[in-house]
Amino acid sequence: MNLKTKTAIVILNWNGKAFMERFLSGIAQSLDKQDARLVIVDNASTDGSAKWLQNAFPAVELITLDRNYGFTGGYNRGLQQIEAEYYVLLNSDVEVGEGWLAPLVEYLDANPQVAACAPKILSCHSPNMFEYAGAGGGFIDKYGYPFCRGRILDHIEPDNGQYNSLVSVFWASGAALAIRAELFHSAGGFDEDFFAHMEEIDLCWRLQLMGFTIANVPQSTIYHVGGGTLPNNSPRKLYLNYRNSLLMLLKNLQRRPFVTLFIRLILDGCSAAIYLLSGQFASFGVVVKAHWAFFGKLPQYIKKRQQQKRLTSAKSNLKIYNGSIVYRYFKSGKTLKFSDIKMKY
Repeated sequence: MNLKTKTAIVILNWNGKAFMERFLSGIAQSLDKQDARLVIVDNASTDGSAKWLQNAFPAVELITLDRNYGFTGGYNRGLQQIEAEYYVLLNSDVEVGEGWLAPLVEYLDANPQVAACAPKILSCHSPNMFEYAGAGGGFIDKYGYPFCRGRILDHIEPDNGQYNSLVSVFWASGAALAIRAELFHSAGGFDEDFFAHMEEIDLCWRLQLMGFTIANVPQSTIYHVGGGTLPNNSPRKLYLNYRNSLLMLLKNLQRRPFVTLFIRLILDGCSAAIYLLSGQFASFGVVVKAHWAFFGKLPQYIKKRQQQKRLTSAKSNLKIYNGSIVYRYFKSGKTLKFSDIKMKY
């Protein structure tokens, strides 16, 4: 491959003009004297993003797609057109910290067994707090519920330096994902059945099944707005999270997948019952719709699981928490911190 630059910082944009006006200048300036270039992949925005970018930042590369392919399809199509050793996938609603890029690149350089890594992710609104989408590095429990150093379900901790150690994790956030380009493509990229949400966890799971590891590098810091494309209370986001959790478990679990799926379905049913009893009828309907969508494509998803087995390596050592994070969370009175958990795999 003819590498024009070592690292390509790639921002997938969909109607994110306001965020680019706010953050793009700082991102571009942070790349000064770095062997890196900035590329915007536009997912058929309708807010004038592409035209604004061409006028305001004519030197920034722009790839325009013919329609909105979602987070997964947009990145897959954009990255096929970008040559680099490393990709850094960066959300448009991100402010980068000083010297944020070098620690990520240097860590990948020094650790060839690491497929991908992410920085510490703090809140743009409250810079002393971790941010929901990634925080200090991601994990999942045995039922597929994600959590982070600094964020357990919806309980978010302040950043007091308690998670400044560089560690192996289960997943790195798609808000700022540094990944080896060759491995991104050889793993098959993002699964477009996900469209958006949890696709980076699925990708990180596949990379680990191939024998590689994932890391969090807190020497690098970014500040994330969050909910830039879909607000946190969006029914669409809720639907994607419920459906994609089931798909992710079916595809990637190595042992007793249908037993785990059955338990997860019961837990989802409990969530739906709580929605119903509390009068959140729309959310109840979303859970039902997500389950119908999953079962409607079950034969297709089973075939995908069978195809994926060919990628599996005997070297994989998955850091899946062998317990229920949901149970621990409610038992704690919704105040559970990552440091309270004895991580057992």
